[in-house]
Amino acid sequence: MSQTAIIGAGVMGETLLSGLVRAGRRVDHLLVGEKRPERAQELEERYGVAVVGNVEAATKADTVALVVKPQDMGEVLEEIAGALRPGQLVVSLAAGITTAFIESRVPDGVAVVRVMPNTPALVDEGMAAISPGSHCSEEQLGEAEALMGSVGKVVRIPERQQDAVTAISGSGPAYIFFVVESMIEAGVHLGLPRTTATELVIQTLVGSGKMLRETGTHPTVLREQVTSPGGTTAAALRELEVHKVRAAFLAAMEAARDRSRALAEGS
Repeated sequence: MSQTAIIGAGVMGETLLSGLVRAGRRVDHLLVGEKRPERAQELEERYGVAVVGNVEAATKADTVALVVKPQDMGEVLEEIAGALRPGQLVVSLAAGITTAFIESRVPDGVAVVRVMPNTPALVDEGMAAISPGSHCSEEQLGEAEALMGSVGKVVRIPERQQDAVTAISGSGPAYIFFVVESMIEAGVHLGLPRTTATELVIQTLVGSGKMLRETGTHPTVLREQVTSPGGTTAAALRELEVHKVRAAFLAAMEAARDRSRALAEGS
Protein backbone atom coordinates (compact mmCIF):
# COMPACT_ATOMS: atom_id res chain seq x y z
CA MET A 1 0.00 0.00 0.00
CA SER A 2 1.22 3.49 -0.84
CA GLN A 3 2.56 5.95 1.72
CA THR A 4 0.56 9.10 2.46
CA ALA A 5 2.10 12.18 4.07
CA ILE A 6 0.15 14.97 5.74
CA ILE A 7 2.15 18.19 5.82
CA GLY A 8 0.64 20.64 8.30
CA ALA A 9 -0.62 19.22 11.59
CA GLY A 10 -3.10 21.92 12.60
CA VAL A 11 -6.77 21.21 13.31
CA MET A 12 -7.66 20.11 9.76
CA GLY A 13 -4.41 18.17 9.36
CA GLU A 14 -5.05 16.19 12.54
CA THR A 15 -8.70 15.76 11.52
CA LEU A 16 -7.58 14.14 8.28
CA LEU A 17 -5.02 11.98 10.09
CA SER A 18 -7.53 10.71 12.67
CA GLY A 19 -10.13 10.11 9.94
CA LEU A 20 -7.69 7.98 7.93
CA VAL A 21 -6.76 5.97 11.03
CA ARG A 22 -10.45 5.38 11.86
CA ALA A 23 -11.09 4.41 8.23
CA GLY A 24 -8.53 1.60 8.61
CA ARG A 25 -5.42 3.16 7.06
CA ARG A 26 -2.39 1.53 8.67
CA VAL A 27 -0.28 3.99 10.67
CA ASP A 28 2.92 2.60 9.14
CA HIS A 29 1.61 3.85 5.79
CA LEU A 30 1.10 7.37 7.17
CA LEU A 31 3.63 10.14 7.74
CA VAL A 32 3.16 13.58 9.23
CA GLY A 33 5.33 16.58 8.41
CA GLU A 34 5.57 18.80 11.49
CA LYS A 35 8.43 21.04 12.66
CA ARG A 36 7.34 21.79 16.25
CA PRO A 37 8.90 19.13 18.53
CA GLU A 38 6.15 19.23 21.18
CA ARG A 39 3.41 18.89 18.55
CA ALA A 40 5.31 16.05 16.87
CA GLN A 41 5.56 14.17 20.17
CA GLU A 42 1.87 14.72 20.86
CA LEU A 43 0.85 13.24 17.48
CA GLU A 44 3.26 10.31 17.77
CA GLU A 45 1.85 9.41 21.18
CA ARG A 46 -1.78 9.88 20.15
CA TYR A 47 -1.74 8.01 16.82
CA GLY A 48 1.48 5.99 16.74
CA VAL A 49 2.37 7.67 13.46
CA ALA A 50 5.86 8.71 12.35
CA VAL A 51 6.28 12.49 12.51
CA VAL A 52 9.18 13.78 10.41
CA GLY A 53 10.37 16.93 8.65
CA ASN A 54 8.49 18.20 5.62
CA VAL A 55 11.23 17.25 3.15
CA GLU A 56 11.49 13.69 4.49
CA ALA A 57 7.70 13.34 4.37
CA ALA A 58 7.61 14.53 0.75
CA THR A 59 10.50 12.21 -0.18
CA LYS A 60 8.97 9.04 1.26
CA ALA A 61 5.30 9.50 0.36
CA ASP A 62 3.41 8.65 -2.82
CA THR A 63 0.61 11.06 -1.87
CA VAL A 64 1.36 14.37 -0.16
CA ALA A 65 -1.55 16.24 1.45
CA LEU A 66 -0.74 19.90 1.99
CA VAL A 67 -2.89 21.12 4.88
CA VAL A 68 -1.29 24.53 5.33
CA LYS A 69 -2.52 28.13 5.39
CA PRO A 70 -2.83 29.70 1.92
CA GLN A 71 -0.24 32.35 2.81
CA ASP A 72 2.26 29.59 3.75
CA MET A 73 1.79 27.52 0.59
CA GLY A 74 4.54 29.21 -1.47
CA GLU A 75 7.11 28.74 1.28
CA VAL A 76 6.18 25.07 1.85
CA LEU A 77 6.30 24.29 -1.87
CA GLU A 78 9.71 25.93 -2.13
CA GLU A 79 10.90 23.75 0.75
CA ILE A 80 9.64 20.40 -0.61
CA ALA A 81 9.77 20.89 -4.41
CA GLY A 82 13.24 19.35 -4.66
CA ALA A 83 12.00 16.20 -2.91
CA LEU A 84 8.98 15.70 -5.18
CA ARG A 85 9.14 13.47 -8.27
CA PRO A 86 7.00 12.63 -11.32
CA GLY A 87 4.15 10.25 -10.52
CA GLN A 88 3.57 11.64 -7.04
CA LEU A 89 0.22 13.12 -6.07
CA VAL A 90 -0.06 16.45 -4.25
CA VAL A 91 -3.44 17.14 -2.64
CA SER A 92 -3.93 20.76 -1.55
CA LEU A 93 -6.48 21.73 1.11
CA ALA A 94 -5.55 25.43 1.05
CA ALA A 95 -8.40 27.80 0.18
CA GLY A 96 -7.91 29.91 -2.92
CA ILE A 97 -4.70 28.20 -4.08
CA THR A 98 -5.07 27.05 -7.69
CA THR A 99 -3.69 23.85 -9.16
CA ALA A 100 -1.78 26.03 -11.66
CA PHE A 101 -0.04 27.84 -8.77
CA ILE A 102 1.15 24.52 -7.35
CA GLU A 103 2.01 22.94 -10.72
CA SER A 104 4.25 25.90 -11.57
CA ARG A 105 6.27 25.25 -8.40
CA VAL A 106 6.68 21.46 -8.48
CA PRO A 107 8.51 19.18 -10.95
CA ASP A 108 6.79 18.21 -14.22
CA GLY A 109 4.80 15.02 -13.86
CA VAL A 110 3.64 15.67 -10.29
CA ALA A 111 -0.17 15.39 -10.24
CA VAL A 112 -2.16 17.99 -8.29
CA VAL A 113 -5.67 17.88 -6.83
CA ARG A 114 -7.31 20.89 -5.20
CA VAL A 115 -9.71 20.32 -2.30
CA MET A 116 -12.18 22.60 -0.56
CA PRO A 117 -13.00 20.90 2.77
CA ASN A 118 -15.11 22.18 5.65
CA THR A 119 -14.96 21.95 9.43
CA PRO A 120 -17.67 19.28 9.99
CA ALA A 121 -14.90 16.90 8.91
CA LEU A 122 -14.03 17.09 12.63
CA VAL A 123 -17.05 14.83 13.29
CA ASP A 124 -16.77 12.79 10.05
CA GLU A 125 -19.56 14.84 8.42
CA GLY A 126 -17.36 16.95 6.16
CA MET A 127 -18.23 18.09 2.65
CA ALA A 128 -15.24 18.22 0.32
CA ALA A 129 -15.16 19.29 -3.32
CA ILE A 130 -12.16 18.06 -5.33
CA SER A 131 -10.79 19.25 -8.69
CA PRO A 132 -8.00 17.66 -10.73
CA GLY A 133 -5.10 19.66 -12.10
CA SER A 134 -3.85 19.51 -15.69
CA HIS A 135 -2.31 16.03 -15.59
CA CYS A 136 -4.05 14.01 -12.90
CA SER A 137 -5.07 10.42 -13.67
CA GLU A 138 -8.40 8.85 -12.73
CA GLU A 139 -6.55 6.66 -10.23
CA GLN A 140 -4.92 9.69 -8.58
CA LEU A 141 -8.23 11.56 -8.41
CA GLY A 142 -9.71 8.43 -6.80
CA GLU A 143 -6.92 8.46 -4.20
CA ALA A 144 -7.75 12.08 -3.32
CA GLU A 145 -11.42 11.08 -3.12
CA ALA A 146 -10.59 8.22 -0.72
CA LEU A 147 -8.44 10.55 1.37
CA MET A 148 -11.28 13.04 1.91
CA GLY A 149 -13.92 10.29 2.06
CA SER A 150 -12.42 9.26 5.40
CA VAL A 151 -13.95 12.38 7.00
CA GLY A 152 -17.19 12.89 5.08
CA LYS A 153 -18.73 13.20 1.64
CA VAL A 154 -16.85 14.11 -1.54
CA VAL A 155 -17.95 15.59 -4.87
CA ARG A 156 -15.88 16.11 -8.01
CA ILE A 157 -16.18 19.51 -9.69
CA PRO A 158 -14.38 21.54 -12.38
CA GLU A 159 -11.86 23.89 -10.76
CA ARG A 160 -13.69 26.98 -12.07
CA GLN A 161 -16.50 26.14 -9.60
CA GLN A 162 -14.22 26.09 -6.54
CA ASP A 163 -14.91 29.73 -5.61
CA ALA A 164 -18.66 29.00 -5.52
CA VAL A 165 -18.06 25.86 -3.44
CA THR A 166 -15.97 27.90 -1.00
CA ALA A 167 -18.93 30.28 -0.63
CA ILE A 168 -21.48 27.49 -0.11
CA SER A 169 -19.91 24.64 1.87
CA GLY A 170 -16.46 25.95 2.77
CA SER A 171 -17.81 29.01 4.59
CA GLY A 172 -21.25 27.43 5.03
CA PRO A 173 -20.86 26.14 8.60
CA ALA A 174 -20.34 29.75 9.76
CA TYR A 175 -23.68 30.78 8.24
CA ILE A 176 -25.43 27.89 9.99
CA PHE A 177 -23.78 28.74 13.32
CA PHE A 178 -24.81 32.38 12.79
CA VAL A 179 -28.45 31.34 12.30
CA VAL A 180 -28.29 29.07 15.37
CA GLU A 181 -26.75 31.89 17.43
CA SER A 182 -29.49 34.26 16.27
CA MET A 183 -32.28 31.79 17.12
CA ILE A 184 -30.83 31.17 20.59
CA GLU A 185 -30.68 34.93 21.24
CA ALA A 186 -34.29 35.22 20.07
CA GLY A 187 -35.28 32.44 22.48
CA VAL A 188 -33.66 34.34 25.36
CA HIS A 189 -35.45 37.52 24.24
CA LEU A 190 -38.75 35.60 24.30
CA GLY A 191 -38.15 34.59 27.92
CA LEU A 192 -36.49 31.18 27.73
CA PRO A 193 -33.40 30.28 29.81
CA ARG A 194 -30.32 30.28 27.57
CA THR A 195 -29.62 26.58 28.19
CA THR A 196 -33.17 25.67 27.20
CA ALA A 197 -33.08 27.86 24.09
CA THR A 198 -29.73 26.34 23.10
CA GLU A 199 -30.99 22.76 23.45
CA LEU A 200 -34.19 23.54 21.52
CA VAL A 201 -32.35 25.19 18.63
CA ILE A 202 -29.52 22.66 18.29
CA GLN A 203 -31.82 19.63 18.33
CA THR A 204 -34.14 21.37 15.84
CA LEU A 205 -31.16 21.90 13.54
CA VAL A 206 -29.91 18.32 13.87
CA GLY A 207 -33.39 16.87 13.37
CA SER A 208 -34.10 19.08 10.35
CA GLY A 209 -30.78 18.12 8.75
CA LYS A 210 -31.53 14.44 9.29
CA MET A 211 -34.98 14.84 7.71
CA LEU A 212 -33.42 16.50 4.67
CA ARG A 213 -30.83 13.78 4.22
CA GLU A 214 -32.89 10.71 5.07
CA THR A 215 -36.19 11.59 3.36
CA GLY A 216 -34.66 13.11 0.23
CA THR A 217 -37.67 15.45 0.20
CA HIS A 218 -37.20 18.92 -1.31
CA PRO A 219 -36.74 21.60 1.40
CA THR A 220 -39.65 23.60 0.00
CA VAL A 221 -41.98 20.63 0.58
CA LEU A 222 -40.65 20.11 4.11
CA ARG A 223 -41.08 23.81 4.86
CA GLU A 224 -44.68 23.75 3.57
CA GLN A 225 -45.44 20.75 5.80
CA VAL A 226 -44.60 22.89 8.85
CA THR A 227 -46.41 25.98 7.56
CA SER A 228 -50.16 25.87 8.34
CA PRO A 229 -52.28 28.55 6.61
CA GLY A 230 -52.53 31.61 8.84
CA GLY A 231 -50.46 29.93 11.55
CA THR A 232 -47.42 30.81 13.64
CA THR A 233 -44.85 29.57 11.12
CA ALA A 234 -46.49 31.52 8.31
CA ALA A 235 -46.31 34.68 10.43
CA ALA A 236 -42.61 34.10 11.11
CA LEU A 237 -41.74 33.32 7.48
CA ARG A 238 -43.52 36.49 6.34
CA GLU A 239 -41.16 38.52 8.54
CA LEU A 240 -38.13 36.72 7.07
CA GLU A 241 -39.38 37.61 3.57
CA VAL A 242 -40.07 41.24 4.57
CA HIS A 243 -36.49 41.50 5.87
CA LYS A 244 -35.20 39.96 2.62
CA VAL A 245 -33.36 37.10 4.34
CA ARG A 246 -33.29 35.08 1.10
CA ALA A 247 -31.70 38.00 -0.76
CA ALA A 248 -29.24 38.53 2.09
CA PHE A 249 -28.04 34.91 1.81
CA LEU A 250 -27.49 35.37 -1.92
CA ALA A 251 -25.55 38.60 -1.38
CA ALA A 252 -23.47 37.00 1.39
CA MET A 253 -22.51 34.02 -0.74
CA GLU A 254 -21.69 36.23 -3.72
CA ALA A 255 -19.38 38.23 -1.41
CA ALA A 256 -17.69 35.02 -0.23
CA ARG A 257 -17.26 33.83 -3.83
CA ASP A 258 -15.77 37.17 -4.87
CA ARG A 259 -13.36 37.11 -1.93
CA SER A 260 -12.31 33.55 -2.78
CA ARG A 261 -11.72 34.65 -6.39
CA ALA A 262 -9.61 37.61 -5.20
CA LEU A 263 -7.53 35.34 -2.95
CA ALA A 264 -6.96 32.93 -5.85
CA GLU A 265 -5.83 35.77 -8.12
CA GLY A 266 -3.50 36.97 -5.37
CA SER A 267 -1.95 33.51 -5.07
